[in-house]
Amino acid sequence: MYLCTKLSKISIFTMNASDQVMLMRLASELASAESLRCLHDAEPPGTPLPSLTALAEIIDLCRSVLFPGYYGKSDVTDQNRLFHVGVALERLHCLLSDQVGTTAASAFVERLPELRRTLATDVEATYLGDPAAQTLSEVIACYPVIKAITNYRVAHELQQLGVALIPRIITEMAHSETGIDIHPGATIGHHFTIDHGTGVVIGATCIIGAHVKLYQGVTLGAKSFPLDANGHPIKNIPRHPILEDNVIVYANSTILGRITIGHDAIIGGNIWVTEDVAPGTKILQNKYQR
Repeated sequence: MYLCTKLSKISIFTMNASDQVMLMRLASELASAESLRCLHDAEPPGTPLPSLTALAEIIDLCRSVLFPGYYGKSDVTDQNRLFHVGVALERLHCLLSDQVGTTAASAFVERLPELRRTLATDVEATYLGDPAAQTLSEVIACYPVIKAITNYRVAHELQQLGVALIPRIITEMAHSETGIDIHPGATIGHHFTIDHGTGVVIGATCIIGAHVKLYQGVTLGAKSFPLDANGHPIKNIPRHPILEDNVIVYANSTILGRITIGHDAIIGGNIWVTEDVAPGTKILQNKYQR
């Protein structure tokens, strides 16, 4: 009867005894450890998963600490900035400690100043790379790449600290918010930007140098992956591209496999690349000829 009460105040009066028995039977089956075993890896059924609500607040707090005044409280001034950053940082450390442990949380917040220095280069690259951008403030407040790259850089630091699952959740939050899909395992250098951004995919083992610019719809992906003796994909092998410094990849191009795009190369729009590209090379579509 308690289940009926939880489901609906109305159903307690309308649900007959056989339906109550059926629901109790189904609840017992769906809640059983055995039925949940196929959904877990090494962790036993019942192990608490990360809180999506807490992680959403953690990202908001990271953004407010890294970009005070742009995210979080909007009334941040030179006079009260220390107060606002201090309050947000304390709350961030508390929430993150609950999710990843105090040691990892402390190590992460120690890296925030360097994280901001790197993000500042991403903001600069975005501003200088788009004539439509009028101010740095416009870039930080409006450009989806800043939200996506912030989530990525936060997630990447946590992954480097040995945190499991949570980094992937954090980058998927940005994926849902911006349409930009960056795996936390990728390595991305400073002064990175993505123009427009929607549809960009950056795989887990990508290595991207400094001053790299991507446009919307670019995929840095993998080709068909090798299988083990049991027919299962072999995990944790380098399978995504390497982009050296100063590479530009234009809209909707696809670069697949563990290949290297040499420094200062330009990949034009709608190009399919599966072989190494020498430094300084321009790969463009042939012009239409009558």
